[in-house]
Amino acid sequence: MALFPSLVATDLDGTIIRRDGTISARTVAAFGRVEAAGARFVLVTGRPPRMMSSVAAAFGQRGTAICANGALTYDMKTETVEALRLISPPVLAAAAAALRDAVPGIGLAVEYPDGHAADPLYQAANWDLNHSVPRLDDTALFARPASKLLGRHYGYGCDELLTLALPALDGLVTVTHSNAKGLVEASAVGVSKASVVAELAARYGIGRESVIAFGDMPNDLPLLAWAGTSCAVANAHPEVLAAASLVIDSNDDDGVATHLEKLYP
Repeated sequence: MALFPSLVATDLDGTIIRRDGTISARTVAAFGRVEAAGARFVLVTGRPPRMMSSVAAAFGQRGTAICANGALTYDMKTETVEALRLISPPVLAAAAAALRDAVPGIGLAVEYPDGHAADPLYQAANWDLNHSVPRLDDTALFARPASKLLGRHYGYGCDELLTLALPALDGLVTVTHSNAKGLVEASAVGVSKASVVAELAARYGIGRESVIAFGDMPNDLPLLAWAGTSCAVANAHPEVLAAASLVIDSNDDDGVATHLEKLYP
């Protein structure tokens, strides 16, 4: 058995991406150490592929990312997308109706493998302000398989909104949040960061005991629970800090890079 983990799985925003939106050269070099040691790494994020070009560039167009909390893979060399498991149109429409009933006034958006759209109530966040978000009626919005359903209501905190959404969407979709203001996000039932990393590890013949995972938000909890070693950055959500086996330095202090440098000298 290797003295170091055979697979490194890490979240992006809030974990290796700093508050200013950058990935440090030190962090990129640390993942180079992982590869040089003969281990593998995978980026696992809630981001859609349309927000991955800058990350691919930072990593020198190499590696694989799991996007949309496990629904899609993104090849950072070719910038191509493969759908893994999507929400079907009938389930998407049912989940949207249930979420609207549970949280009156909530705005909805849908991420597709090749784009996104929203209803008239959805309030775009900062990362969407530079993009034109198509506004569709329900018939068009829920007509295609989706990688994620998003619900936003600025009258609620993320934890409060998740508490309302979980019972309403139970059995329809998998619901979580990544601490974007007033936002919950849903994937197909059974889809999570953990489910896809587990499949990837099995493909490589790697047991969970040889996997180390890094994260900061509730959408990382399934992955952190599954991995043999789980690390929360110091700036993580309280639930993540409580669940992780190790707490490392914050994203702004290159905590993941510091830890990897110790594991892969």
